[in-house]
Amino acid sequence: MVGVMQTEDVAAGGRRERKKRETRLALAAAALRLAVEKGPDNVTVEEISEAADVSVRTFFNYFPHKEHAILGRDPEDLERSLTRLREAPPEQSPLTMLRVLVNQALADFGDNAGDAKQRFELIGRSPALLAQFVLLSAEDERALSAALAERMGEPPTSLKPALLVGTVTTAVRVAAEKQKLAGEHEVPDLTALVDQAFALLADGLDPAYDKDVLSRDQEGQS
Repeated sequence: MVGVMQTEDVAAGGRRERKKRETRLALAAAALRLAVEKGPDNVTVEEISEAADVSVRTFFNYFPHKEHAILGRDPEDLERSLTRLREAPPEQSPLTMLRVLVNQALADFGDNAGDAKQRFELIGRSPALLAQFVLLSAEDERALSAALAERMGEPPTSLKPALLVGTVTTAVRVAAEKQKLAGEHEVPDLTALVDQAFALLADGLDPAYDKDVLSRDQEGQS
């Protein structure tokens, strides 16, 4: 009897989580559609809620404001990345672990390429949306840096984990920009560009870097 009750509880929990995810996706889809139609600054929470057939109160159970909904912000995505980072095989180096995370992100991006393209276009047109995107990206970087520092056995104030996460984020952005700027007849694969970027990071972008150049320059000016 106990086993049956436990099974029913698990099933009920699974249904609740599935319903919550469906509601979040419906709100994000409605927000994106309305933002494309009317412009992100002209959409209201009430309109998004009505389009998703939920109450305004329900909207705020999932998103703190309309910008998060338009961006399709899902805190569970970050939590999954943090879990993957913490549970990565012990032999993986920090940069290797981050490459695995980026690979999953690229796969998710490929599955939702159409929505992602629309969101990036909206971000370029709305200062409010851009500001939220920057803030959310910074929050994600801080969380990933903290998890990576813990995994590496580094103190929270360590520069290396934060620099690794920030550099990888920039590398992916630069790779995406290079793909976007490529000619129409020769569009490189984004994953291949990201692989090149990681290889450059792993090898060191400038092995001939002279760490004493500034002190010598200052001596020459005195």
